[in-house]
Amino acid sequence: MTERKKVSLPDLFDKAGRGDPITMLTCYDFPTATFQEQAGIDMILVGDSLGMTMLGYDSTLPVTMDDMIRHAQAVRRGSPNAWLIGDMPYMSYQPSVETAIRNAGRFMAEAGCDAVKLEGGAAMADRVAGIAAAGIPVMGHLGLTPQSSSALGGFRLQGKTASQARTIVEDAAALERAGVFAILLELVPDQVCEIVTERAETCFVISLGAGPHAHGQLLIYHDMFGLYPKFKPRMAKVFGDAGSVILEGLERYAREVREGAFPTEENYFAMSDEALAELTRELSADD
Repeated sequence: MTERKKVSLPDLFDKAGRGDPITMLTCYDFPTATFQEQAGIDMILVGDSLGMTMLGYDSTLPVTMDDMIRHAQAVRRGSPNAWLIGDMPYMSYQPSVETAIRNAGRFMAEAGCDAVKLEGGAAMADRVAGIAAAGIPVMGHLGLTPQSSSALGGFRLQGKTASQARTIVEDAAALERAGVFAILLELVPDQVCEIVTERAETCFVISLGAGPHAHGQLLIYHDMFGLYPKFKPRMAKVFGDAGSVILEGLERYAREVREGAFPTEENYFAMSDEALAELTRELSADD
């Protein structure tokens, strides 16, 4: 495959302006990143969802900056050309603007990210403004924000009522004024996503379970390939049941080892008869 051109922010805005949908996926490791690079995915999010999909936690809250940096470094090595976004984990930006800028800078300096993402609306606008003023592109995240899931009543649809929807629309405007280049809308009604997208002037909108009316779509990689065993979100489409293929392969491996069918001669190596004879003589002499 011919190496593609590095995706830039102007490229993404050009796509949004043309009505050419932007592709975005989560990614957490080098092998997966190489596949996404070959597939030509525009944007890759190293999400704090890795706490659940990769580390087995029940939420994203235990994830640390060091966790995020290590995984982002691996993804960047696998995908040098996608627009790479580091997801700022819980308490890496909430305490203060200074904390937010410092940790956002770590993604850029240590992992080679192109941008960062943080959750929250108007209450986080000063963090967004500080990060953007430091020269770091920042993406907002509204709707279902997993770091605040306990306050939102769990992992459920947000913005169902007129008042809730208005808050999302107003938060999107506040984030745009603060300087985000994009807003991720997660699990909100498609009509709300359409309103936010129509009103966006200096940023573009990505949908995660928020319908088709955004400038692009995001899916969680593990959801789209059946690799997260705890649950399957309604918003996810399974594009390939890799989980079943992997499980079948593991069961076959265990069966063949127990039955003596693996390994066969094609799976291991042998010494020449001469070398074996010499080794046997030397060992006998040692004895």
